Amino acid sequence: MRNKNAPIGVFDSGVGGLTVVREIMRQIPNEKIVYFGDTARVPYGSKSKETVTRYSRQIVRFLQTQEVKAIVVACNTASAYALDEIEKETELPMIGVVKPGARVAAQTTANGKIGVIATEGTVNSHIYSRYIREIKPDANVVGKACPLFVPLVEEGLLQDPVTDEIAKRYLTELIDIGIDTLILGCTHYPLLRSTVGKIMGEGVRLVNPAYETARELKELLGKADLLNEEEPKLGDNKYRFYVSDGAEKFKRFANSIIKYGILSAKIINIEEY
Repeated sequence: MRNKNAPIGVFDSGVGGLTVVREIMRQIPNEKIVYFGDTARVPYGSKSKETVTRYSRQIVRFLQTQEVKAIVVACNTASAYALDEIEKETELPMIGVVKPGARVAAQTTANGKIGVIATEGTVNSHIYSRYIREIKPDANVVGKACPLFVPLVEEGLLQDPVTDEIAKRYLTELIDIGIDTLILGCTHYPLLRSTVGKIMGEGVRLVNPAYETARELKELLGKADLLNEEEPKLGDNKYRFYVSDGAEKFKRFANSIIKYGILSAKIINIEEY
C-alpha cells in the first residue's frame, strides 16, 4: 500500500513545468511535491527520442529515491518521446501533459480545426494529432513549432512588443486556416496566454495542458486512493525543488511564477542516476 502522505514527483526539461506545479498547488493543495528541472540539459525540444528517453529514465530513478507516490511528466517533449517506455518500467502511477490537453481539445472543437503550438520535437512527433484523432478521427490538426517562445519567457519578456511581433509571425498561419481551438503545447506557453489570446481573438479556445493535467492527476490519485486528505503540518517540507544547474536563476524564475516563496533549489548530478 503506497503512502498517501508521500509527495508527487514532477519533472521537466527546465522551468516550464512550474506551470504544471502551480496548477497542482491550486487544485490539490494538500499534496507535497518534489520537482526536478533539467536545467543543465535544456532544451529537450531539439533532441532525439533516444536522448530524451535516456534523460527521462535518469530523472525517474532520482524521483524514486525521493519515495514519490506518482510521477507527472511535465514536459511535452518527454511526454511525446519517453512516457510510453518509462511507464512500463515503473509501477508508479504516471501521467504526461499531452493526453489531457489533446482530450479537451478534441471534445471542445466545433469545426474540427485544431492548432498545436509546441517545440520542434513535440510537433515532429505528431503525438497531439494521434491522440486527438483517436477521439475525433475527422479532426484537422495543424502543428506549429514556436522555438523563440521559450527563451522569451525565460528572459521575462511576457508583455513585450518583441514577443507580440514574434507571436504574430508564428500564429498568422493558424489564423488563416481558421482553427477554433489552440493547444498551448509547451509548458512555458501558458505564461504567454494573454499575448496568444489577444492575437488569436475571442473565437479561438485556448487549451492549457498544465491545467488539464492537474485535473487529471487529481482524478488518478482519487481512483488509486492516494489523495492526501490531511493538510501538511507547519514546518513540513511540503515543496522541494531540484535542478541540474543554475539554482539561483531557477529560484528567481520560480518565484516569479509561484507565489509560495521558493526558498531553495538544490543542484544534483542527474548523470549519476
